[in-house]
Amino acid sequence: MTKAPDRAALDHTAPDQTLADLSEGEVLARIFPRLPHADTELLGPGDDAAVLSAADGRFVVTCDMMIQGPDFRLAWSTPHDLGWKAAATNLSDVAAMGARPTALVVAIAAPPSTPISVILGIADGLRDGCEALAPGCGVVGGDLSASDALTLSITAFGDLEGRAPVLRSGATAGDVVAHAGRLGDAGIGLGLLFRFGVDADGVPDRAAADNLKLREPRFVEAQLAPVPPIGLGPVAAAAGATAMLDVSDGLAIDAGRLARASGVGVDFDSAALGDHRELALGGGEDHGLLATFPAAAVLPAGFRRIGTVTDQPGIVLVDGEAHTQGGWDPYRGWDGATS
Repeated sequence: MTKAPDRAALDHTAPDQTLADLSEGEVLARIFPRLPHADTELLGPGDDAAVLSAADGRFVVTCDMMIQGPDFRLAWSTPHDLGWKAAATNLSDVAAMGARPTALVVAIAAPPSTPISVILGIADGLRDGCEALAPGCGVVGGDLSASDALTLSITAFGDLEGRAPVLRSGATAGDVVAHAGRLGDAGIGLGLLFRFGVDADGVPDRAAADNLKLREPRFVEAQLAPVPPIGLGPVAAAAGATAMLDVSDGLAIDAGRLARASGVGVDFDSAALGDHRELALGGGEDHGLLATFPAAAVLPAGFRRIGTVTDQPGIVLVDGEAHTQGGWDPYRGWDGATS
């Protein structure tokens, strides 16, 4: 892993300076040294667009947003958490195509009163997330703007390295359904935060959340700073995965998407879903990889069998019984709060 730059050498601003105290150029001048370079980078930040090499001649691209309120609460997430999670969620989408992540483009909108330390912390989280989860992937550009709510928008690129992309639409009846990564931990963490990471009035509270992190680090960190199995995306593709997707909104709802795209059904084995079955099926945000493989295939290390593909189009079952496809929907799941 690349050695992290010396923080003292990067911090040229007073700790209480805000975005309103600095010009856009001054903010960028402090962000760029904190961000990782991409191995594929021919021209990085500073011009109208980045230039990347693509030996395969093809690349995958995806984008995702994180918005204060529906996606995170500042009382719970540190700036470093936000940068890390923004990287992780986008890298996972690239991996789900069977590609190796190569570069990110990052746009941030924030209130002018935001301390510069928050933006620099996000940059540090982006760097550390890239280096830990997808070595060689870097931030090659982006944008800054003002907004009432802190917003991160990430575009991620990936190299297929000569392989065909693994689509959601390739599963066939009889395939094995397998999963890599955590299952249900992030949902448990979110439930704990809403129960114990709040003050007496039920408002998210930093001190309460910090105390909860000490008591339940596994589940809280799974929610705030997930560690998805990015490297297993290309491994699954090489092992013959017939379909794959990132589990972001909940195992059941995402399996339903795969089932509808492939014109098949999915039957989960409840014994393979762990002790918290309903949170495994509906919790979301673990950002594991859900994949299907031919029945005779040897599952690559890191994947475990959790079900079977059926010939019932679009139907998700658990132990042969119909299951309601719950999960996260930004238009129904947000309570409207931002703090």
